[in-house]
Amino acid sequence: MSGPGNAERGVPATSAVDHLLLGVGDLDHGIAWVEKTTGVKAVVGGSHPGVGTRNALVSLGGRRYLEIIAPDPGQADYKFRIDVRNLADPRLITWAARTTDIHAVAKRALDAGSETFGPQEGSRARPDGKLLRWKTFGVMNEFGASGVEPIPFFIEWAPDSLHPSQDSPKGCELRAFEIEHPSFAGVTALLAKLGIQAKVKPGERARLTATLRTPKGSVRLS
Repeated sequence: MSGPGNAERGVPATSAVDHLLLGVGDLDHGIAWVEKTTGVKAVVGGSHPGVGTRNALVSLGGRRYLEIIAPDPGQADYKFRIDVRNLADPRLITWAARTTDIHAVAKRALDAGSETFGPQEGSRARPDGKLLRWKTFGVMNEFGASGVEPIPFFIEWAPDSLHPSQDSPKGCELRAFEIEHPSFAGVTALLAKLGIQAKVKPGERARLTATLRTPKGSVRLS
């Protein structure tokens, strides 16, 4: 599959997920919370140099994973586009859609008249010293609210980088992914322009909800 950017009818949102970002103000608290909630303990992934964040990971089955993302106390500046520093409890803040041709996704968005950022290079060193590399791309939009971004960014992993889902702790599986938003029709339309098929539900605020099958049964993260 080449990714959402090449789909004519659109890829279902759940299938489009590369990873879900669970924001929290303290990484250790996020790891403990996820373990208590799901029965699976996340493994520390590493820091994002120049961004001010670090993460821990749990596989969600297939080529999908949960990224617990939190401030990195070892970095003085915080530049991540969503501020998670004051989140006492973890919550889903945005998501990444997978693609194997990020330039095709970018062209599709530009052809649709969207204002974009990227593609741009990214990387982080794993605890074992191995470097993971990727490219990301996103679309400027007005739908982000209350620290939640319902429109994903796209990610293409470098061919020589092991996908994080492959060596992250197993036991959880993504069963469903839902989006709620006050401007549900607008979010649905923009996702469609990006090749993602989603039935966005009307809601009082922006919210992402993932249903997981876990060792502790069915769990909903939002």
